[in-house]
Amino acid sequence: MNYYLDIETTGLDPLHSKIITIQYMELERNTGKPVGPLKILKEWESDEKTILKRFIEDFVPGNQWAFIPIGFNLQFEHKFLWQRCISNGLQPVDILNGPFLDLKTVAVLMNKGEFKGASLHKMTNKPHSGAIVVQWYDEKKYAEIESYIKTEADEFVNFNVRLCEEMPPLLERIEDGEVKVYKRREDN
Repeated sequence: MNYYLDIETTGLDPLHSKIITIQYMELERNTGKPVGPLKILKEWESDEKTILKRFIEDFVPGNQWAFIPIGFNLQFEHKFLWQRCISNGLQPVDILNGPFLDLKTVAVLMNKGEFKGASLHKMTNKPHSGAIVVQWYDEKKYAEIESYIKTEADEFVNFNVRLCEEMPPLLERIEDGEVKVYKRREDN
């Protein structure tokens, strides 16, 4: 099953920062539309170890097809989930050791190969980056964090749905020869 996956953290260093939320939502494979509700695991309601354990239960590490992560810059989530599991005495979870879809790559291609400017908030109607989340967390403005997470999830899903709609016709145009594609020469 495909799942939108994202996290919020107290910084950028997985050794010294912690995960404060893990959010995920099942998506329909062919359309990218939500199948279920957005689940937000909140560190401030328990602790980091507890939300990691709850995520691991849903992630099902032994079954690579049970939870296929779809996200934006999943390398960030991977580094944090891996290190924060170790820091909390848990078996590390590897979200990139099976099928996954990272839409950051598509955003870079849409941005003419440029990484700068290929962020989710520049590709969608998401109002800003998540940098403010750390301040909100320090100020215990948890409602603001949850609102930001919901908006970000909505904008990601809208982006994903648009890609699910637009990419198949592009493939058809390529197959019909309308778009010139250079195929690798097969040497026999």
